[in-house]
Amino acid sequence: MKVICLGGGPAGLYFAISMKLRDPSHDVTVLERNRANDTFGWGVVLSDDALERMQGNDPKSCDAIRDHFAYWDDIAVEHNGVRTVSGGHGFAGIGRKQMLILLQERARELGVDLRFETEFKTAEEYRKDYDLVVAADGLNSRVRTEYEDVFKPDIDNRECKFIWLGTHQKFDDAFTFIFEKTEHGWLWAHVYQFDDNTATFIVECQQETWDKWGFADMSKEETVETCRMIFEKYLGGHELMSNAAHLRGSAVWINFPRVNCEQWYHENVVLLGDASATAHFSIGSGSRLAFDSAIALADYVNSEPTLEGAFKRYQEERRLEVLRLQSAARNSLEWFEEVERYLDQHPVQFNYNLLTRSQRISHENLRLRDPEWLAEAERWFQSEAGMAADAPARKPMFVPFKLRDMELANRIVVSPMAQYKAVEGCPTDWHFVHYAERAKGGAGLVYTEMTCTSADGRITPGCPGLYAPEHEAAWTRLVDFVHAETEAKICCQIGHAGRKGSTQVGWEEMDAPLKDGNWDLVSASAIPWSAGNATPREITRAEMDQIRDDFVQATEMAGRCGFDMIELHAAHGYLISSFISPASNQRGDEYGGSLENRMRYPLEVFKAMRTVWPEGKPMSVRISANDWLGDEGVTPQEAVEIARMFREAGVDIVDVSAGQTSVEAQPVYGRMFQTPFSNRIRNDLQIPTMAVGNIYETDHANSILLAGRADLVCLARPHLSDPYWTLHAAVEMGDQQIHWPAPYYAGRDQAYRLAQKQQEMIRV
Repeated sequence: MKVICLGGGPAGLYFAISMKLRDPSHDVTVLERNRANDTFGWGVVLSDDALERMQGNDPKSCDAIRDHFAYWDDIAVEHNGVRTVSGGHGFAGIGRKQMLILLQERARELGVDLRFETEFKTAEEYRKDYDLVVAADGLNSRVRTEYEDVFKPDIDNRECKFIWLGTHQKFDDAFTFIFEKTEHGWLWAHVYQFDDNTATFIVECQQETWDKWGFADMSKEETVETCRMIFEKYLGGHELMSNAAHLRGSAVWINFPRVNCEQWYHENVVLLGDASATAHFSIGSGSRLAFDSAIALADYVNSEPTLEGAFKRYQEERRLEVLRLQSAARNSLEWFEEVERYLDQHPVQFNYNLLTRSQRISHENLRLRDPEWLAEAERWFQSEAGMAADAPARKPMFVPFKLRDMELANRIVVSPMAQYKAVEGCPTDWHFVHYAERAKGGAGLVYTEMTCTSADGRITPGCPGLYAPEHEAAWTRLVDFVHAETEAKICCQIGHAGRKGSTQVGWEEMDAPLKDGNWDLVSASAIPWSAGNATPREITRAEMDQIRDDFVQATEMAGRCGFDMIELHAAHGYLISSFISPASNQRGDEYGGSLENRMRYPLEVFKAMRTVWPEGKPMSVRISANDWLGDEGVTPQEAVEIARMFREAGVDIVDVSAGQTSVEAQPVYGRMFQTPFSNRIRNDLQIPTMAVGNIYETDHANSILLAGRADLVCLARPHLSDPYWTLHAAVEMGDQQIHWPAPYYAGRDQAYRLAQKQQEMIRV
């Protein structure tokens, strides 16, 4: 096969090597615009698993690269005058120039034709003379642009500015993050050693800080000197250096472009490395993506009967891994974009937050890496919660939490989950058993499903309410049991369905109108939930007064029932939510338009409820922090203002959910996918929050809490499949301080014995 690689970086060189290894008769040429010794950037980071794949593919080049590695195990964080170090992270660095030299030598040895200082023609021209054209021409790929209509690249230029520098100061003891506050804002550096004498020193900052420093008007030399001055106390008298000789002035600064292509190949042209997909430098996976993709592409080209089949397999099988790494990289880069939100955190929490930013490192993974450091961090978390210094060590999810006079035994919350088993709004024995079991199951706080303020305020005929004496009696029976037999507290979520009411129960046709017996609907505006739903009436002021009073009556009933906390349901497209979201509120009066107007009625209802709710008991509000509608709906930024308004009205904690406000929403799902909204509100406003959304592991809960992304963690589906999820988690983690009901002691003891035996078998 006659092959040409456009680009002599790591991806192009390693693919050329891999092709020759599989069949020496391949005629492989690599074209590179720059000279053989030119390089931009300083060091490259590779993880152990990346090296293992390279070792299996070509032991000779891998061994040569290993011989030039600088290894380190620790991560150090310099923040607010405190240096925090954690270990067990296992990185290796090598100079980019040295790595390219080694790959060039290996390629020549295998017979690859290397041509430097050669300008590319179009890929269309090369296609005529070569069987395979590999576009490894980097971030600003010309080939990608040439076939833009085929590859359909999505290029997202991110917010922060960064510059890639080097220094002869030694940072050989740890990969180091430095956060420095200046007169014009924060700048931070990602620093790591890559040979005996040199370290990479990447400086990054927000656009606003960059503008205030006037970097746009500085020469390259002035920029480098300014960065040296900012980080002077960490440089030990050494200079900062730039090797971007081809760039001038502010061009040495970059906004990271996140590249993702819908299609990776066209005819006999294929994208490789940064040309097809990029991963932010903060997780050090760009080179790993390049090498792994080069290996895979070479494998498939040599094993599949057709080039199209090879390309199809390459794209299908590599895309998943690329997207997985890009997801972690996106989490990491967004964390740095928003890092100023966390810079006032305690150094322990800030360090933990940084280490877990990408979601690739979990709580227990940190324990494997550095158990002593994590134990200290957990002790700090306990002390912040007011626990005594000599109290038994516990995981963050088992640390108590207090709101007003309500004290929770732990941070796990049973989320509201509709049961659709009420009769005429009255909870039944199903509800008693369902909620009692979950209260016995060890969670600190148990929620009712949305409990409606009137018959016409129900979502379905199976939804419970608090608008009749028999409702109050049934809920009182449950609350009394929870208080008498468990350590759990119980919260009543109160709401009105609005335009999403008068629908079938969940296991019938979700969100569809009843087959008969539908009731009238009201909403902020006369907009149906969907084309198949009835159109609600635009609620009148008189109806708003009546429904506000219904909320107050339900609150008073909840007080008499003995609930420990109540929550106003202002999310998910129900009545209160319909006022907040511009997608459902198109009123022309003082209750529509601006956020201040849209919040007028929700705040009126909340304040009326708070007035009659006991002073010592907390009150929450659930909000949809993202309508997933872009600028046409509530955005995460606007959600901060919504939470701020509720806080000023007296809310104690914000239950941060998202979506379910429009059938047009386009949510982005994933593990803990709604936690960032809680994180933003909590740390921007310094207000307690609850995180929800695809949280299902103890690691999720512990990392969310210790990083300061939320104060309570809500789990829904896990509690449907296992009412005793929290007790089982305690057994799994060896926590013997959690309360078990006395009749279950024998089962508790056996569970701990079996868990201990299992651990002993693992150790053996």
